[in-house]
Amino acid sequence: MKDFRSLGLPELLLQSLEAMKFDVPTPIQAQTIPLGLEGKDVLGSAQTGTGKTAAFGIPLVNNLLVNPKASALVLAPTRELAVQVLETLKLLIGKKSGIKSALLIGGEPIFRQLRQLDMDPRIIIGTPGRINDHLDRGSLDLSTTQFLVLDEADRMLDMGFAPQLEQIADYLPKVRQTLMFSATMNSTIERLAGAYLNSPVRVSVGSTSKPTENVEQEIVQTTEAEKFDVLLDKIKTFQGSIIIFVKTKFGTEKLAKKLYDAGYKADAIHGDLRQSARDRVIKAFRDGKYQILVATDVAARGLDIPHIGCVINFDLPQCPEDYIHRIGRTGRAGAKGKAINIITRQDGMKWRAICRLISPETCKDEPRGERSGFGGRSGSRSRSGGSSSGYGGRRSSGGSSSGFGGRRSSSTGDRSDRYGDQGSEDRPRRSSSSFGGGFKRRSDGEGSGVSRGRFGTKKRGPKSE
Repeated sequence: MKDFRSLGLPELLLQSLEAMKFDVPTPIQAQTIPLGLEGKDVLGSAQTGTGKTAAFGIPLVNNLLVNPKASALVLAPTRELAVQVLETLKLLIGKKSGIKSALLIGGEPIFRQLRQLDMDPRIIIGTPGRINDHLDRGSLDLSTTQFLVLDEADRMLDMGFAPQLEQIADYLPKVRQTLMFSATMNSTIERLAGAYLNSPVRVSVGSTSKPTENVEQEIVQTTEAEKFDVLLDKIKTFQGSIIIFVKTKFGTEKLAKKLYDAGYKADAIHGDLRQSARDRVIKAFRDGKYQILVATDVAARGLDIPHIGCVINFDLPQCPEDYIHRIGRTGRAGAKGKAINIITRQDGMKWRAICRLISPETCKDEPRGERSGFGGRSGSRSRSGGSSSGYGGRRSSGGSSSGFGGRRSSSTGDRSDRYGDQGSEDRPRRSSSSFGGGFKRRSDGEGSGVSRGRFGTKKRGPKSE
């Protein structure tokens, strides 16, 4: 596959690709699209920012154009990713096709979604919780669904959506085409693939456990007391758009206000915002009204803004895999990007877990009872960005650090932190599931205790994070 015209796509779709300036397919597109056009099921994995949405979007739109009575369903773990997928599919569909779509996600009034469904959409994009809500009330019919996409399936399982996925499967036709994408391939994903896919072809492009080579990584060692000063030092040296990740909802608002008071245009986004507020914040950031977006991991996946030049981890993620998706917000589609990690002594176990994920060959287990990797003085800074002896190893030539010995920390971390930044549709309650570690379904909510304020959000009252 050298170009898109060689695939024999409908002219309407080719016109859309030309308008989107899609000339040469990316590796994941080159491998996935021909298989999708042949009607085969695909189990794929690829690094973030490699054009995965178009990889399943082009076969999906082609299927609908060729089969006027067919419909398609795309499941995504978060509202932001669902919105991003919808935007891409709308561009691929074009204005002349007449194909309508519906977005079914939490945080939006359900009556608005009912109006969309009344217009007989042929493309449904949504989160599992809200999709199940509509199936339960009989407002959604999946009997004509010939094309199914599970985007970031590992994230959906990780967030506890296995029971919802099982329920959705009961409403789908047995004969259909399914494309499933996952950043990780483990036994749980294999079981999910066995339930949804029929003799799938596996496609893997690049390493999903390593950041893209286009992102330069920098480490700054400091103390908790000096973290904000270090952050200001780094921001001063960068003129482009920046995303700063913190671990709690309250932390986003607090840091956004401090940055605003320091003279920077900053806003905050987290899971307690209503969807309309989240959309306004993202649009303002996309349009350049704010230089800095302070976010929890709610924005780590699905946020595709080309002009993001730098990602700063003010707080390290609880889950090592989330580090890959955080810094994947920059350096997308072949562009260069930068990731800055502000690390304190308390981050030792988290950083060693990240190091073992992205560079296991350089991370050795430390002797039992020892805590290597933090032998230097507390609070020393690496102004050049490299790590000193305080982090137990020289900086590698690729920009990331090596020599972070020690046992790997728990990949799940504190669930109250890990899921506390999501909307209510992303926080199911525990239950049993054949896909492992499942949760009971929880209907999608619209957020609570939040109103728009000067920095994007403002609490109406005290609330535990």
